[in-house]
Amino acid sequence: MTAIDYSDKIPNNVDLGADKTLQRALEQWQPNYLGWWNEMGPEASQRFDVYLRTAVSAEPQGWANFDYVKMPDYRWGIFLSPHDPSRRVNFGEHMGEPVWQEVPGEHRATLRRIIVTQGDTEPASVEQQRHLGLTAPSLYDLRNLFQVNVEEGRHLWAMVYLLHKFFGRDGREEAEALLQRRSGDRNNPRILGAFNERTPDWLSFFMFTYFTDRDGKFQLCALAESGFDPLARTTKFMLTEEAHHMFVGESGVARVVQRTCDVMNELRTVDPEKLRAAGVIDLPTVQRYINFHYSVTIDLFGADESSNAATFYNSGLKGRFDETKRTDDHKLHGLSYKVLAVQDSRLVEKEVPMLNALNEVLRDDFIKDSIAGIGRWNKIIEKARFPMRLQAPHKAFHRRIGTLAGVNVSPDGRVVSDAEWAREERDWLPTAEDRAFVASLMGRVVAPAKFANWIAPPVTGVNRQPVDFQYVRFD
Repeated sequence: MTAIDYSDKIPNNVDLGADKTLQRALEQWQPNYLGWWNEMGPEASQRFDVYLRTAVSAEPQGWANFDYVKMPDYRWGIFLSPHDPSRRVNFGEHMGEPVWQEVPGEHRATLRRIIVTQGDTEPASVEQQRHLGLTAPSLYDLRNLFQVNVEEGRHLWAMVYLLHKFFGRDGREEAEALLQRRSGDRNNPRILGAFNERTPDWLSFFMFTYFTDRDGKFQLCALAESGFDPLARTTKFMLTEEAHHMFVGESGVARVVQRTCDVMNELRTVDPEKLRAAGVIDLPTVQRYINFHYSVTIDLFGADESSNAATFYNSGLKGRFDETKRTDDHKLHGLSYKVLAVQDSRLVEKEVPMLNALNEVLRDDFIKDSIAGIGRWNKIIEKARFPMRLQAPHKAFHRRIGTLAGVNVSPDGRVVSDAEWAREERDWLPTAEDRAFVASLMGRVVAPAKFANWIAPPVTGVNRQPVDFQYVRFD
């Protein structure tokens, strides 16, 4: 099925009504989800009419409808991409076999772990962004924030469906736990470190949606190759929604950079203090935010060498990005890959079996994609005729996972002493003063066609609407 049935209590395209036991279980979970949304979703926004897109089909063309919706009334549901009866496992030891419609018993625990870890990131990001609506720089941005939030909630539903349908009591308990953990909670935090970081301001939000949602893209692409077909179909449709989240991040940072360059030309200065006095975010501060969010995000890919990653691949559970476009044997026997290590106080490359380096393979794919976007930000600076360029730090910088965890590496890739790190850290990572300054700029702007001083307007509006469209209607 590809059409989405909105007459059901839970919208879906999986014929949920044919499985009454599953339907009842999900309908019992639904009020708990709504309770979590009302408690931890966007603050003080439940009565707003928001111009949101809602999925109406799982087909790639014409899949969404735009209209005003109150967020608690948003039709969260279960949407899988169309079933392909000829699909085969494309990698690992089961390569060439028909994909699985049920969970193989020997992979039950591993698949549940994969699904729970992915599912845990979705409500976490909503919790991290809970307060941002109070300081939105425009109606356009406020609407984009809320769109990201409701779709992260929808992605939680995607994983909860899999847990309920395929994992019995264990799955139901895991689904409840997804609503009980809290981002940053000391006693019951979210599973992955990046999803316990604060997102206190809009520059952080744009960095999060550019970098951390991009991690989501690559993780989902790897899962969309899975031999467990319901997971592959679920994540493939999630990617359709995820693209907008990355657009929010890339265009948001671009608009920050554009506004700063405009003021730099107006004042004929690159002096950070003069630019801050003019109420815009200087480029060195933007660079420090890049350094932080980029480094925190690449840790999400896991350890450089991982037996778990090898198991996931060999078992046909999680592939590589663009698996079917690669020209090797898709089993990786005898192949190697380079990872970083520290030797004699310097970084060196060493060859390891590719199966054990698949986290690093995915991380390197992410890095290439991230650098391309940073290059587009630099074109704005270049066009404004300033010499500074933004850049991604070295992938060994500020790492907390794997063999590089805790190693002092500068943004340009030098292993440095504790003393040099302490001396230079203020130039490499956002300081308390940086964060306080950015926070001082955050003030809600909600008049149509008005934007905060620190960010430029977008080039175009949402869904071909004008930029001055009333994207959010208040009480």
